[in-house]
Amino acid sequence: MKYIVMIYHNPELWSALKEDEQQALMAEGGRRWQEVMASGEAILGEPLAAPEAAATVRTRNGITEVTDGPFAESKEQFVGFLLLDVASRERAVEIASGWPDTRVGSLVVREFGDYNGNTLGV
Repeated sequence: MKYIVMIYHNPELWSALKEDEQQALMAEGGRRWQEVMASGEAILGEPLAAPEAAATVRTRNGITEVTDGPFAESKEQFVGFLLLDVASRERAVEIASGWPDTRVGSLVVREFGDYNGNTLGV
């Protein structure tokens, strides 16, 4: 079963960490990623560039609007993701639960699916 784990950070919590605490959190995430790779459950994992470098595109009533950043109505920003191929939802949640980013944000676990509600074999 394929899952995406979307990593969100609260910028205020992240910036409140000292530089060495930020480095330690990232190193811990790197170690966790190596474990998931070694288990054969990792497909891909990538950080995203700073939210300030993003653009959001919306079309309403035939008018397309492009705004700076991914500024949704949330204090957390999408900062990276993991693609996993695991045996169950429970395993995907277990991996996400051990990720250090849960201390400065949240992780959302979603199974891949298609528009017909079926699981994709991606």
